[in-house]
Amino acid sequence: MSDSADYDPLTPRRQKGTDTQERKMPRGVVIRLFAYLVAGHVVAAFLYVLFTVAGKG
Repeated sequence: MSDSADYDPLTPRRQKGTDTQERKMPRGVVIRLFAYLVAGHVVAAFLYVLFTVAGKG
């Protein structure tokens, strides 16, 4: 019997100890995600302060 009977093209064998590019997120995506999180929190803090000040007046 040949090895081709057990071959699955969707899950190829990988050598142990090697890391592929697929496991890491691109650096640009990480930076953009961090920037969006910071900007989102700044906007949320501004709205919170805005409504807090407006609610007291």
